[in-house]
Amino acid sequence: MSHRAHLFSLRFAHAFREACLDERYSGRRLLRDVLAGLTVGIIAIPLAMALAIASGVAPQYGLYTAIVAGCVIALTGGSRFSISGPTAAFVVILYPVAQQYGLGGLLLATLMSGVLLIIMALMRLGRFIEYIPESVTLGFTGGIAVVIATLQVPDFFGLPLAGLPEPYWDKLSALAQALPALDAMSTLVAGTTLAVMLLWPRLNTPIPAHLPAVVVGSLLALLLNAGGASIDTIGSRFSFLLPDGSVGAGIPPVLPELAWPWQRPDAGGEPLGLSWSMVRELLPSAFAIAMLGAIESLLCAVVLDGMTGRRHSANSELMGQGIGNLVTPFFGGITATAAIARSAANYRAGAESPVSAVVHSLVILLALISLAGVLAYLPMPAMAALLVIVAWNMSEAPKAVHLLKTAPRSDILVFLTCFSLTVILDMVIAITTGVLLAAVLFMREMAQMTRVTDITNSKRIGGAGLPEGWRVFKINGPLFFAAADRVFGELASLSQEARGFILYMDGVTVLDAGGLSAMNKLISTCQRDGTEVVLADLQYQPLRALARAGVKPIDGVSRFCPSLDKALASVGRR
Repeated sequence: MSHRAHLFSLRFAHAFREACLDERYSGRRLLRDVLAGLTVGIIAIPLAMALAIASGVAPQYGLYTAIVAGCVIALTGGSRFSISGPTAAFVVILYPVAQQYGLGGLLLATLMSGVLLIIMALMRLGRFIEYIPESVTLGFTGGIAVVIATLQVPDFFGLPLAGLPEPYWDKLSALAQALPALDAMSTLVAGTTLAVMLLWPRLNTPIPAHLPAVVVGSLLALLLNAGGASIDTIGSRFSFLLPDGSVGAGIPPVLPELAWPWQRPDAGGEPLGLSWSMVRELLPSAFAIAMLGAIESLLCAVVLDGMTGRRHSANSELMGQGIGNLVTPFFGGITATAAIARSAANYRAGAESPVSAVVHSLVILLALISLAGVLAYLPMPAMAALLVIVAWNMSEAPKAVHLLKTAPRSDILVFLTCFSLTVILDMVIAITTGVLLAAVLFMREMAQMTRVTDITNSKRIGGAGLPEGWRVFKINGPLFFAAADRVFGELASLSQEARGFILYMDGVTVLDAGGLSAMNKLISTCQRDGTEVVLADLQYQPLRALARAGVKPIDGVSRFCPSLDKALASVGRR
């Protein structure tokens, strides 16, 4: 096997190989996987439909996503307990794409994001994704939660709105104008569903709250509609064409159809088509989908590692997510990534391996074929209430409040910037700005930690017999570009009238190109002024940087000593 093939095998299907091939896979473990898959499959059915609707497409496409991506990613990814499918985090990206380019554009963007995720895996970028600061992730997930909750307001209150404008402030204005026309019966169904979801956990039952909540909401809507109300349901909102040309209500009870993503309809109902200009237009959205998919899937894997004590393979997980998002659009599935809530439920239900995720996909497939007529009765206000709770959970509001109360001002600034930009502008801009801002603030803090201290009169130096006109300066902290000019500028000022000085550098851990440039300027200044400089006690990295840059002693100007004591002794002999 070639080195390249060996590297690929290390990334591909890590979780399945580890859990089912490297370990003994028994009948008992299979039974536990089947039971866990049944549990999480039932949980995923209404969520997949609700998230597809929130993303701007018909509910069956959410089911297709959970069926295909849930199976493919489980078998090719790097986290053994992850359950993949449509997630709330993508709504803010997918909804505008669906509105502008239709289903075809959304599927093509998803396919492109799959390619980008595979490239990221091949470049072994998995661990780098985890370096994104918590203030950034809390900021954009909180912003996403606010946008998702805002998008649910029309269905929650039964408002007569065909759609919402793109800018967030225009959304709020349109909602405020339509709010007086709310439908009391729709609001009652949504409020009842929400109340059940909030109160159900107090019963301490293993059944997740959203299942009884959706059932209660559906029964209430059915009763109210029978009494003359006009509460929207999946059956009244969505339809499909039957083979005989007639129209069916709700979702089609058939298997996902294999088709080229660009042959699916655009926003006008015509086939999207494939062109370089279309690819170029969708590339920013595809990049945003890939970045968010990588972050969400790896965050989910880290959470599961903490719950289980196991280790995921970050690059294998990126590979699995890439393959899943590459394959799923051919079957009508939208963007997928690992879902933290469903993955945690999978583990708590007793899952042993990725087989449970495959079973979860099969359960959804059976529900699609056999229960499509029943699913058509799900009321839109109940689905909106479900997504409001999903938005609240993904916002991690307690964490955000704790950060605002206890974090340094720089982290609070990053959080508020990411949150605001996600809501007002765009998640890609929010993440990019947040990461850059966090990096700049971190570099500023690190630069402020690097200091110069005059230790000439300390006890250690005073007893060494330092010649007249000589001084000793100690540098503590990294000498990188953000700190070096200031530090060496201070040294040049402090040593103006000195005959010579020793730079005690045992506290310098890093010396980069900026630091080297600033050091060379200082040595040039010393050479011009006739001042001698001794560099003492350099650590490995700065010493290696100096060697690679070809910095050598200059007779009568600069030299190096392995320790401060030897530097003091050499100066005393001169």
